[in-house]
Amino acid sequence: MGLSRNELESFVCRANDVIDIKLVRQESDLENNKTTFRPELTHQVFGETENIFGYKDLVVKLYYTAGRLTTYLNMSYSQKVDPVRHEGMQADEVLKNIAEKIPPGFCTNIDDFSMYIPKEATFQPYGTLLHSYKRETEGGDRQFEIYKADMSIPGFREFHERLQMFVLWFIDAGSFIDVDDEKWNYYLIFEKYACDGNHRYATVGYLTAYSYYAYPDKLRPRISQVLVLPPFQRLGHGVELLQTAYRDMRENNDVLDITVEDPSEEFLRLRDFVDCMNCKVLPAFSPQLLQDGFTADMAQQAQEKLKINKKQARRVYEILRLEQTDISNAAAFREFRLDVKRRLNAPFRKESSYIEKLRKVLKPEELVVAMEDFSVENRQAKLEEMFQDNLTHYKRVLDRLAVA
Repeated sequence: MGLSRNELESFVCRANDVIDIKLVRQESDLENNKTTFRPELTHQVFGETENIFGYKDLVVKLYYTAGRLTTYLNMSYSQKVDPVRHEGMQADEVLKNIAEKIPPGFCTNIDDFSMYIPKEATFQPYGTLLHSYKRETEGGDRQFEIYKADMSIPGFREFHERLQMFVLWFIDAGSFIDVDDEKWNYYLIFEKYACDGNHRYATVGYLTAYSYYAYPDKLRPRISQVLVLPPFQRLGHGVELLQTAYRDMRENNDVLDITVEDPSEEFLRLRDFVDCMNCKVLPAFSPQLLQDGFTADMAQQAQEKLKINKKQARRVYEILRLEQTDISNAAAFREFRLDVKRRLNAPFRKESSYIEKLRKVLKPEELVVAMEDFSVENRQAKLEEMFQDNLTHYKRVLDRLAVA
């Protein structure tokens, strides 16, 4: 007898809700729910619906030792759909789907995995120490270190293979990179913590950047992936990581400027915040000059001192100008709004030549239809929408600058 609709639904669960991830420092963490976190995205493993079919009370256990990221994978459930009883219906191959993404050699027996936990005492971060810093938390001061690594370091390739699995769980449209390409740079954060009278290290997050060629004889690093693992978020690690990577790249005289690949909204705010912090100390961005508009000096100083390109320097200028603008003053805010809209209107100005081409090739009735998207009303509405989106984003960056 087949399953009813309600019975079918009882065998469906959201993958995001049933995958338990842990970074294990000691054996007691295995049974401590406070050490568990879950993926934000699972579509690259379980499809666009992010659903798993065929199990009731499913729990997928994906555990890592905190430093080396030695991996354990297994699952449990109270009931599995039976192909014989349920008209040939097959349960999803959960472990197989995940195993295809993670490197081979993971543990499937919890006792075997537990044997690796004490071996974390000998784990040392990969690469060269670039920066160390502390964070005050309710549990006391915590020490963190940032390293720069590359694939020539023994063991790092295997470590990175385990680390990059987190990209699929936490970065939308994230993908694995070609580690055989030597133009990749890797920046890693580790927590240095006390254990049994000694120090151990836990993996916190990382940043990757690819060095592109810039004509005629320069480099243009492009930041690709930035990830701070969930147990360590909201402690300012993203700022420390980005600033450290910036400093390291700026020390290379061959670097023209530093760009970002398809930034998420969250990373865009981080980048804007860091760039505003850095540009604030440049003479060209002094408060008394911001009301005079974006200048060549601003673009030049941002590029020469901070390796920020002109497009991003303009964005920083707008945020810092908003900070100096009394938005309750209608005239002052109008000047700011018009200044931003002049930049936003640039793509629309290019449409004028395109419209002229349409006039030459389309019949009058066809032109009327085509011109609907280019009407003054549509353009003005789109400009206002874009301005409001920018304004909301800028205010969030300024809120963070106010407490920095």
